[in-house]
Amino acid sequence: MSLSYIVQQISIYGGFLILLIGIIGNGMNIYVFASVRIYRTTPCSFYFLVGSIYNIVYILINVTSRIISVGYGINLDSIATIWCKVRQFCLITLSLITLSCSCLATIDQYLATSQSVHLRRWSNIKWAHRIVSAVMIFWVIHGIPCIVFYSILPNTNQCMSINAVYAAYIPICIIILISAVPVMIMTIFGYLAYRNIRQTIVLAELQADRQLTRMTLIQIVLVIICIGPAGIYSAYALITAGLIKDSNRLIKENFVLTIVSLVAYFYYAVCLFLSFYQMN
Repeated sequence: MSLSYIVQQISIYGGFLILLIGIIGNGMNIYVFASVRIYRTTPCSFYFLVGSIYNIVYILINVTSRIISVGYGINLDSIATIWCKVRQFCLITLSLITLSCSCLATIDQYLATSQSVHLRRWSNIKWAHRIVSAVMIFWVIHGIPCIVFYSILPNTNQCMSINAVYAAYIPICIIILISAVPVMIMTIFGYLAYRNIRQTIVLAELQADRQLTRMTLIQIVLVIICIGPAGIYSAYALITAGLIKDSNRLIKENFVLTIVSLVAYFYYAVCLFLSFYQMN
């Protein structure tokens, strides 16, 4: 059994599993946070709601595309230029929006659990609406170069950036904005929120706050486990970009990339477990 065949099977079965879990899990999150009254007025749950909506779109576009390309050998990116541009835009923009929502939820939990009245006042639903709107506009503008610079190269028939500077920026974006920064923000503010709870007896009696805090802490663990490896692999790919690699090494790297990608996609799909945990 060749490594290429293993990659193909993992992409098909692992991809379909993540797709199923992601749609059901994020759908349940959207239902819970939109239907339960107490969560509709809580900034943290609003961030989870927006993140779940974008998670579904992200999974449908990117996981489905990976199943088709790696699992069945039909590379849609090399067939239609518009799909090449749209997929790269969604790959960057949607991931940044949903990770930003996770970071904002963690920061909000720190503010909501603070003993300082001034800090707690910053945790309100009106500010949450404004911040999310600003974040979405910012990341959409940030993703516009994908639409401009990505195209199907005639000599290789691959979807790549035709601008050398932007092509060099993409792995840096993955390493810093999609991996390092979310992990740092969620770890720091998650620890601060946990410390606040330990110091505040009254918050232990608020069941809804405890559930949201637990969900936030789970997301911190997940972002480290799932998103962290993607940043490490991107750093490796950037460092070894100028090396001449034989076919055996390329096959091994493709195998690692498949595993890392599926693990990263799992982060966007795992809200199913968060929903069950939140309702218990």
